[in-house]
Amino acid sequence: AAAAVTSIKCDLVEPVDIKILDMDLTSLDSVKRAAERFRSESSRLDILLLNAGIMSVPPGLTNEGYEIQFGTNHMGHALLAKLLVPVLLKTARLPGTDVRVVVLTSHAHNYAPESGIQFDTLKNRADGMNTVARYGQSKLANLLWGREMARHYPQLTGPLVHPGLVRTNLATTMGQGSLIMRILWWIASLVTGVDVETGTLNQLWAATYPRVESGQYYVPVGKTKNESKYAQDLGLGKKLWEWT
Repeated sequence: AAAAVTSIKCDLVEPVDIKILDMDLTSLDSVKRAAERFRSESSRLDILLLNAGIMSVPPGLTNEGYEIQFGTNHMGHALLAKLLVPVLLKTARLPGTDVRVVVLTSHAHNYAPESGIQFDTLKNRADGMNTVARYGQSKLANLLWGREMARHYPQLTGPLVHPGLVRTNLATTMGQGSLIMRILWWIASLVTGVDVETGTLNQLWAATYPRVESGQYYVPVGKTKNESKYAQDLGLGKKLWEWT
């Protein structure tokens, strides 16, 4: 993070204050502390990017006992957003503002298990579900929750974005124990994957373009796309919102 701050400041013409905020999404206590620190140091928030995550890791649990991918990718972000909503709404009431909450989902939401969200797997390791399905379930949760967020808070603009296949270390643990899965991912990354700079474009577009529709799903760059049948299930979205 410190290296990133140094790099950003080197590229800027005008000086800007950049602060590093420590937060571990696998710990809801850590999320609470981060939100409290932010609220104590700032009374304004114009853009919130919910884009951290893990992918296809071995079975595990977060500090509070959620399935590790669901807990990290969905629950941590949902709590952070909830705790920052008062600041977001306060900012939205200021003149000339356009407050954004950009939720990073994934094409992998199509790989969620049968029924979309298996609620009985969310507070355990979900050992009976393969790691790609667990990831897909967490990304479907991002999409469903993000759409509910947009519905509950029309004062905010909440686009849902798929970044594309980006060549990062996100998939380092993918296919542990499966050589075929790792080879297929490596080939796909080489053929269709983009570099990190290109991979940021859909998020940046969603965070800044004037005519972005709240609750809409966008693929790179700025293109609308139909989601899976589960992602379009309003009843499932409402159930997940209330469960969360």
